[in-house]
Amino acid sequence: MSWEHIAGNVAAVLERMADAARRAGRSEEEITLIGVSKTHPAEAIHAAFAAGVRHFGENRVQEWEGKRNGAADLVGTWHLIGHLQSNKAARAAKVFDCVDSVDDLALAQRLDRSRAEMGAAEKLRVLIEVRVASEEAKSGVEIAEVAGLAEKIAGLPRLELTGVMCIPPFLTNIEDVRPFFRSLRAVRDDLRKSLGLALPVLSMGMSHDFEVAIEEGATEVRVGTAIFGAREAK
Repeated sequence: MSWEHIAGNVAAVLERMADAARRAGRSEEEITLIGVSKTHPAEAIHAAFAAGVRHFGENRVQEWEGKRNGAADLVGTWHLIGHLQSNKAARAAKVFDCVDSVDDLALAQRLDRSRAEMGAAEKLRVLIEVRVASEEAKSGVEIAEVAGLAEKIAGLPRLELTGVMCIPPFLTNIEDVRPFFRSLRAVRDDLRKSLGLALPVLSMGMSHDFEVAIEEGATEVRVGTAIFGAREAK
């Protein structure tokens, strides 16, 4: 399969990111593009890397374990962005640089313990996934419970809590998504005040809504389809 389309797609996404940043009076350099490479092979990751993408997001531990050797020569940053079960925490702690979907204290404790057991010199970056909508299908922490969880995670010695992420509802009218992004930003700002932490990361926005997310303060956007094309059904 040819991956020639990826370079042009990355360029188009970066241009849209820059335009959104300018509209918001922000610098495009403040925003990190995470290429969501889940279900796509290592060859696609190589093509995106050649086009300038340095951060990649995967949904499943097992899938990344199966293809990471094919990307071993790339100096990238690897994010777990999908829901993580506690029984896979040890494996995730070994193969990812960031776990962006922590939604449970027991999970955070397992990640912390696993980093200790493997003798990792650096802390594992984590984000708290916040449930900004009441959809039962979405994982994440209820807004009212975020502060308590954040305080406990901040006390774990081998984790570095750097911010929050969300997956809002998929809505046809992009403007209808804006309130969910504003809600996540408010959650982060409240945590900054209550905990005294920097929490620089707001991970929000995907292929269909990342421009609005940037306008509302996103520092990381997770873009899959707009870069790699439609995912193949598994």
